[in-house]
Amino acid sequence: MNRLLLNKVILMLSTLSAVIGLGFLLWILVTLSYKGIMSLHWSTFTNDLVEGGIRNLLVGQFTMALMASLIAVPLGMLAGIYLREYSNNGKMAAVMRNLSDVMMSAPSIVIGVFVFALFVDPFGGYNGWAGIVALAIMMIPIIISTTDNMLSLVPKELREAGMALGGSKHKIILQIIVKAAKVGITTGILLSFARIIGETAPLLFTSANNQFFTMDLTEQFPSLTVSIYNLATYPDEASRELAWAASFVLTMVVLLINLAGRFITRSKK
Repeated sequence: MNRLLLNKVILMLSTLSAVIGLGFLLWILVTLSYKGIMSLHWSTFTNDLVEGGIRNLLVGQFTMALMASLIAVPLGMLAGIYLREYSNNGKMAAVMRNLSDVMMSAPSIVIGVFVFALFVDPFGGYNGWAGIVALAIMMIPIIISTTDNMLSLVPKELREAGMALGGSKHKIILQIIVKAAKVGITTGILLSFARIIGETAPLLFTSANNQFFTMDLTEQFPSLTVSIYNLATYPDEASRELAWAASFVLTMVVLLINLAGRFITRSKK
């Protein structure tokens, strides 16, 4: 009887906790959507920050995120393939997996300070390349872990079938194993991209911000997240309204990327 009563109490507390958490999330989304939509105008997307818009910020944020992906995706996938297919689960593989897990949980601001010491301070100023490196460092461990885990789910019979047909190891990996795990790997890449597209802390120490439109990565580079941080602290109402609009756009982008990852996974299932 006591066990049934305890079970009901725990169930009620768990349900209440879930409702409270979802309530706060809904409150944030409703407030953000209301204030963000009310602050959105066509000029928000056609003007640069210096003119009260976010065009250069969107271009800058996506430029750094996409270039970081070009660096992180090949490195992360190759490392994940090595861990699963070539390492034979030795001591080195265990060390690499542990390091990857540590990097995944490392605070982003620590990564920003690290990149600042290597790519900003020695070159005498903030630059877009430093921001790209910081974002790539954040992506790599996520992609390593995802690739490693997804390849582990591929049945060993597929590997044996490829070997029976006389395929070389690298061809079996690329043409059979990776293709079998491509949905899970793609989902992991999308989720890692969604994480870095909304990061602020590492960019504060690396690329900083630029009010003007520029594609010169050797100087301060426009960043949507850093601008939101700055605009929210300004005393004038127009800057705060622009911060709400930019926050709403960024939230919708991250939400759509996450939904795309979930959709891909469910479609495969």
